[in-house]
Amino acid sequence: MTLARVVSFEGVGADRIAQMKNEMQGDPPEEIDATEMMVLHDGDKAIAILLFESEDAYQKADAFLDAMPSGDTPGRRTSVQKYDVPIHMSR
Repeated sequence: MTLARVVSFEGVGADRIAQMKNEMQGDPPEEIDATEMMVLHDGDKAIAILLFESEDAYQKADAFLDAMPSGDTPGRRTSVQKYDVPIHMSR
């Protein structure tokens, strides 16, 4: 089953989102073996969603991302949640 790592942030301005978009043009670090990633943004809040195909891939990325310095994150992290993804549709 697919797993999702959902992280909420506060204090994320449009300029920080633009900067992150430019920084993420290349390949992600090998520790982050996500099949998909999306960032939702509204005002000063953002939610990052990463999807993983295995528990091992999730755990490796979770450990890597939890160890990141706070200055490398979009804003102030307010929550980190792990979800099963029983339904996933795209067009």
